Amino acid sequence: MIQSANTHGSLAGSLPCGSIPALITPMSSDGRIDWSAYRRLIDWHVESGTDAIVAVGTTGESATVSASEHRELIEVAICQARGRLPVIAGTGANSTSEAIELTRFARDAGAVAALSVVPYYNKPTQAGLFSHFKAIAETVDMPLIVYNVPGRTMVDLADDTICRLAELPNILGLKDATGDVGRGISLMRSLPEGFAVYSGDDPSAAALMLLGARGNISVTANIIPAVMAHLCAAARAGQVDLVRKISRQIAPLHKALFVEPNPIPVKWALERLGKHSAFYRLPLSPLCPSRHAEVEAALRLALDCT
Repeated sequence: MIQSANTHGSLAGSLPCGSIPALITPMSSDGRIDWSAYRRLIDWHVESGTDAIVAVGTTGESATVSASEHRELIEVAICQARGRLPVIAGTGANSTSEAIELTRFARDAGAVAALSVVPYYNKPTQAGLFSHFKAIAETVDMPLIVYNVPGRTMVDLADDTICRLAELPNILGLKDATGDVGRGISLMRSLPEGFAVYSGDDPSAAALMLLGARGNISVTANIIPAVMAHLCAAARAGQVDLVRKISRQIAPLHKALFVEPNPIPVKWALERLGKHSAFYRLPLSPLCPSRHAEVEAALRLALDCT
């Protein structure tokens, strides 16, 4: 049964808002997950005023963790948060059955929502994308945020498809990582009232939030969580002058965190802050030394906001 717009809006209203870091997954030199560092990062985000976290998204190296590690990362995040901030679980996959299994686990573990990315590599049609997300939403009774990031998946979830999905039960939000503010505005005009749109693009997130987006699922918030929480609160409150001031100062950091594929620069920056050691799983590799000065300079400028 399709929910009415009012019911849909009230359910979406229960989703987190504001600054939502897509949390990195700390690893040790032998490639194992550093669970102590992971727990410390979650505590740091609680202390910094972060509004919610995403566990095992793209920034969390979801592509290289095993199925059992993926589940444990979700479970540990929820246990460590202890209700102090909501946890959204990354449960996307390029196999619909796997995405359903991960989403079911996230629901049972206590996640407030699941973030499900457009299937990657197999390049489904719009009909296939609609059926994929519809199957997840109909099988697992929990809030689902669909995640459109065509720069990584090579498939763009079309606006018409997003609007069709938004009419289905349990599909309550969109993470829009296109970076196209004009498109985001158009979508928000077309989507049901109360449907939760999140930016997934740090450079344009504040602008999209000023225009009605619910929050920012962020890479940069891993590095300066208090600043990003302050920025998102200002954007949601319509404080344009403050948004402009903060945004200008941290703009170089947004850029620097993508000089190499995410999460290579963000892990390097966290190591500079003493939060964990910058180890990755292949095929990711350490940040090229020629990039160190650029990321360091942007990091120092952003830290002046704290």
